Amino acid sequence: MYISEFQTKDIVNVSDGKKMGNISDFDINVTTGKIQAIIISGQGKMLGFFGKDEEFVIPWRNIVKIGEDVILVRMNKQIDSQAE
Repeated sequence: MYISEFQTKDIVNVSDGKKMGNISDFDINVTTGKIQAIIISGQGKMLGFFGKDEEFVIPWRNIVKIGEDVILVRMNKQIDSQAE
């Protein structure tokens, strides 16, 4: 799978069913070449310029399933409250 394919998918938290946003960046281990985390820009942003300046780092271990249209993640309530 290409990185560009990841960036078009919506991120949904399976803990509460809320859409968290879309992938804006990745944290990649340069030694192994593996993705360690995905970085999500919050729903408040439009083209990265307007709205809330929200960013969430989701460790790769918290990804439950990568589907055709969405990526399901499991995040706790503490992180969810930051998204509101």
